[in-house]
Amino acid sequence: MSEEKKASTEVSKNEVSKVEAEGGRIIFADEVVATIASLAVSDVDGVSSLTGGMVEGISEMLGKKSMTKGVKVEVGQEEAAIDVSVNIRYGYKIKEVCQKIQAAVKSAIENMTGLRVVEINVFVQSVVFEAGEGSTRATKHKEQPKQKDAVTVTAEAVEPEPPRVK
Repeated sequence: MSEEKKASTEVSKNEVSKVEAEGGRIIFADEVVATIASLAVSDVDGVSSLTGGMVEGISEMLGKKSMTKGVKVEVGQEEAAIDVSVNIRYGYKIKEVCQKIQAAVKSAIENMTGLRVVEINVFVQSVVFEAGEGSTRATKHKEQPKQKDAVTVTAEAVEPEPPRVK
């Protein structure tokens, strides 16, 4: 019997050392993945800005800037799903810009975290006319004022469905 106890003690020590050798678990906060996605989206040509919901808009008016504005993530142990809401610049092919966003976000998250990205949903909220492009229309129609800043044409807000992650 003493041999059986020694054998069971050795097995449990070996199992503990295997867990310690693996280094434990790595857990990513949703904000970390959202920040990575936000930075990846901002580097894509044709993206004017990320857009947030009403809560993010109110907190921005109060002076609180958010790096994750317009990005919603769901992070599991091995997978992540991302929703991105953007404004696209006028003159760019929207489908191509959205595909570039998906590729950039997937690459950045998978390279930096090792998580497998299962889906990236891009919601185009508006098309933004730059000041130079909108001013030619304003001079043709006298009832419209001249544009100094970018003009945003917004679409109806669509609530994204929640991503599915294992």
